[in-house]
Amino acid sequence: QVQLVESGGGSVQAGGSLRLSCAASGYTYSMNCMGWFRQVAGKEREGVAASCSGGSSTYYADSVKGRFTISKDNAKNTLFLQMNSLKPEDTAMYYCAAKVTSAGRWSWDALYRYWGQGTQVTVSS
Repeated sequence: QVQLVESGGGSVQAGGSLRLSCAASGYTYSMNCMGWFRQVAGKEREGVAASCSGGSSTYYADSVKGRFTISKDNAKNTLFLQMNSLKPEDTAMYYCAAKVTSAGRWSWDALYRYWGQGTQVTVSS
């Protein structure tokens, strides 16, 4: 089992920045990828970014490229998402997730076995 705990969400004005953190514990050696997803009520969950193979491979949704940066502190088993130039459309509940398998696209949420409880990000215009 892997436990994931997010922190760092909050409210910010457009153009501002936030940094999300996700602390992983348990059988973390089994994780192939850790990623961030977001969801707005009534809409499908969307992959935001992922860090795979110990951080050697990173992936981003087109909507956040150039603005968000995913990173991982392997010694502390902590995943980060630095979010800059935030826009109102970035408003969502953000979830940290981890998957064991290396198969499939990084953004397929069904492949992720472990999920955090989520942290709310609200960007006002």
